[in-house]
Amino acid sequence: MNKKSITAITMLALLLLAGVPRAGCGCTTAVVGPAAGQDGRPMLWKNRDTDFLNNKVLFVRESPFSYLALVNAGDRSGRWVYAGLNAAGFAIFNSVAYNLPENSGEMKDLEGAIMADALRTCASVADFEAYLKASLGPSLGSLANFGVIDAQGGSALFEVSNHEYKKFLPGDFPEKYIVNTNFARSGKEGSGAGYLRFERASRLFRSLPAGGISPRSLLTQLSRDTGHALVEQPSHPQFKTFTGKRPFWLCGRDTIDRCSTSAAVVIAGRKPEAVHSLATLWVQLGEPLFTIAVPLWVEAGTVPEALWQNATAPILVEAQRLQKLARPYPEGDRREYLDTTRLDNREKTGFLPRLLQAEDEIYSLTMEFLKAQHTAAELAAFQDQMTRKALAVLQAAH
Repeated sequence: MNKKSITAITMLALLLLAGVPRAGCGCTTAVVGPAAGQDGRPMLWKNRDTDFLNNKVLFVRESPFSYLALVNAGDRSGRWVYAGLNAAGFAIFNSVAYNLPENSGEMKDLEGAIMADALRTCASVADFEAYLKASLGPSLGSLANFGVIDAQGGSALFEVSNHEYKKFLPGDFPEKYIVNTNFARSGKEGSGAGYLRFERASRLFRSLPAGGISPRSLLTQLSRDTGHALVEQPSHPQFKTFTGKRPFWLCGRDTIDRCSTSAAVVIAGRKPEAVHSLATLWVQLGEPLFTIAVPLWVEAGTVPEALWQNATAPILVEAQRLQKLARPYPEGDRREYLDTTRLDNREKTGFLPRLLQAEDEIYSLTMEFLKAQHTAAELAAFQDQMTRKALAVLQAAH
């Protein structure tokens, strides 16, 4: 990997996206080692929190590796990525780590370009570590945690500043997974952000069966969670206990699912030693409470139009429409308040149960579909069918 080419790409991305703001504190994530997964696959999970709520998914044709990328809607190149999976089975996400060291006058905020370059060039966790070693210096532009997995079952969390990095392996933790928000374990203790989300996510992970974590549990029980680490407030399975005859307001300032969540991604890696195993990228485009997860494969060589077409992707149009019903106040602090009764209630007039039912159906159909080998055309047709199913359900919700 050529350091000059890395620097050139990151410089170009910086110029294209100059002035990009950061969300105040965002992203709740986890790296799940093979020993913690339901069928021995490593996994990545990321709830993306950002000021840029209009996201899409692209298939980026590159060399040596093409890749799937979660990007901002205005990006046509896929050279600034927030989570992704490539043709070698390597996958990556980031979250900002606000307690890592940074020096004035050095490059910063280039994590999106770093991840795009890693997806283009890395086939393994070892490749990514080599990339970091070659790139450390004032022009790297990193203040982040990067979660990575590969096709051999490798998984790791890297805490990366411009001049150093620290690697953590899920296998070294008793739980065999690493929950992560917006602080680095190697950074200044007590500094950073996201501690309440970290506590809540850690509690939820402990409730999952040991060695039985699945994409479905992450998408259903983690990405949509509205519980709080300190304040007693309901998560979505409890919404149905309230009457729909009057609003029940919930503040999502320190919850996992919140108004600043633009998407959630779960990447289930290839199963080690299974020759024909595929890695699957599951994406919930939009705030998870208001959307439906669909599966994608790099091997399909394309992404359904409903996930990227137009200024706002069709699925996101519908997710944002539903979001406005339950979050009717867009101004100031009031945007953080959620009327849970629009999603579910004891009179059964909310739309969330239908979204969850459709997602369960899509997940079950996908697991059955993956029992056999498929051509690129078959993969593309199936993911398009599942996305159209999700879009139809969202369009019918009210």
